[in-house]
Formats: sequence, C-alpha cells, structure tokens
Amino acid sequence: MNEKFYNEIKNILIIARNKAYQTANFAMVEAYWNIGKSIIEEQGGKDKAEYGSGLLKELSKQMTRDFGKGFTVTNLKYMRQFYLMFQNGHALRDELSWTHYRLLIKVENDNAREFYMQEAVKSQWSTRQLERQINSFFYERLLSSKNKEQVAEEIQKLEPAKKPEDVIRDPYVLEFLGLTPNDDFFESDLEQALITHLQKFLLELGRGFSFVARQKRITFDGRHFRIDLVFYNYILKCFVLIDLKVGDLTHQDLGQMQMYVHYYERELMNEGDNPPIGIVLCADKSESVVKYTLPENETQIFASKYKLYLPSEEELLRELNLEYQALEASKTGEENIGGMKEG
Repeated sequence: MNEKFYNEIKNILIIARNKAYQTANFAMVEAYWNIGKSIIEEQGGKDKAEYGSGLLKELSKQMTRDFGKGFTVTNLKYMRQFYLMFQNGHALRDELSWTHYRLLIKVENDNAREFYMQEAVKSQWSTRQLERQINSFFYERLLSSKNKEQVAEEIQKLEPAKKPEDVIRDPYVLEFLGLTPNDDFFESDLEQALITHLQKFLLELGRGFSFVARQKRITFDGRHFRIDLVFYNYILKCFVLIDLKVGDLTHQDLGQMQMYVHYYERELMNEGDNPPIGIVLCADKSESVVKYTLPENETQIFASKYKLYLPSEEELLRELNLEYQALEASKTGEENIGGMKEG
C-alpha cells in the first residue's frame, strides 16, 4: 500500500478524533465557567467573599448524586476561581483542557498567566509540560535570558509532548460525558491477582472490614491517582487505604500514601469518623515489605485501638508472600508447558 495514501487516511482520523475531543472538552470548560459564574451570583456577586462552604457542600452533594464524580467541593471551588480569573469568557481557548486551566488558575501574576495560556496553545503543551514550565518559572527565566530560543525548547526534552490518545483518556472528559474509564488498563496481571487476594483476605478476616472501592481514583492538584483498594472498617470507624507495589519500595511511594491519607482526612471523612489508615505493600522476589501510614500527630492510635482490628505486618507479609510465590510458580509452570509444546 502506498505510504502517502495511508498517511492521508491516518491524518483524517487523527484530525477527526482531536476535533471530537476538543468539542467535548471545550463544552466542559464552558460549563464549568458558567457554574463558577452561577456560584458567584448566588453568593451575591462578591468576588472577595468567602466560598460559602455550606452552599458548596450542598451543591456538591446534589450534583454528585445526579451527575456522578467530578463535583467535589474542591472542584467547585476551582470552578468559582476559574470564573473570577477569566471573567471574559470569550477569551477562553478551546485548545486547552480543564486541567490546563486548573494549573493556570494558580498563577497569580496576570501577565504571566496570559503568557502561559497563549504559549500553551502556540506550542501545544501537554498539561505536564505546562505544569513544569510554571513550577520552573519559565516566564521569569525567559524574560531574563539572552538565549530565549534555547530556554523555550528545553521543555520538549524534559516532559513528554501531548498525544491524541492521552487526551481521549482524560478522566475529566470521561466523567463529564458520563463514561467510566476501563480500570483494567491500570493493572498488570500480577498486580491484579495480588490485589484480588488481598481484597478477599481482608473481607474474610472478620474484623469489621467493608469493601468500598478498587482502583479508586482521586484528583489532587490537577493530577489523577488511583488507590488499589479502599475499605471502611465499621468497628474502628475509619477508611483503610491500600496500595500495592511490585518491585522496590521507594520514599516516593510512602509519600504518595501519606498524600492519600491526608486527602481522605480532608475531603472524604464523615462526621464521627476516625482518621484514615494507609497501608503500602511491596511484593518482591527477594523481600516483601509492609508499611503503615497514619495522619500526622496520630502515631499513638496505632499502638492502641487500631492495632486490635487491623491485620499485623506479619499477617499481611505472610499472605503477600504466599500468594506471590504461588503466582510465580504458576507463571513458571505455564512457561515450562509452553516451552515443551514448542519443543
């Protein structure tokens, strides 16, 4: 087949996909701008007034019931702030996603914000590229640099560029359209099997564990994260968050769980709940590791009530190692059978 002909067909599809995404994305951006406008008007138009947490909590509750995820109090605050910073709605650019705008909202300098917005459009920056440019003071560095072209080009080497398949999977757009991301995409076979075993183990433990979610997605500072397992322990009255790592455990993994714990403490705890508990498990051929994570200043809880109902590190390690070894043995057996067939 003629390569030029195929590239023409390929470009037709890419352009169509981008157009479809862009249309849905900008409809969402405009909707969120209008929601922010309506919130301001409901609060009397006082752009310096407090957020009115009562109004936002009630609005969040009703919108979540009617439209699903994406309407937390935090997100509604972003929509309110979005309108305040971009009150001239006609100046919004349809090339930028809601995540782009959430990043732009954090830029306090009006000139810098306008620069980042126009440059993100012109250079087709991904959200990660825009975030890096803002955090590294690209605007200020460019103003003071003699070699502006070199400074402008460095981002292409530091962060991956925007790709059509990335934006089509954008969880914000999927939520807005009422679609559910395919959770299986985020799990390898080994991880999936281990998570399934842990889920079953905790539910059969008989210590008050109730299953809440698997691959629970949360959004923090415009970035999307997934928690492998979320339980609620009705005896301890707290959420229990579990993340599994296959391979070496890093300080970043522990820090990420700490972030999850703080997020649940701030956003998802109900009245009367105790602080959430985080558990990071690392499955490795050489040595498995289990680490508990608590909210700051709560280190004493684990030594008392929590310890009675949560599985010990030894129990979790034993279950993790047994299942990991069984899976590895099964995998090796399948490979050996395959090798025998080939021979």
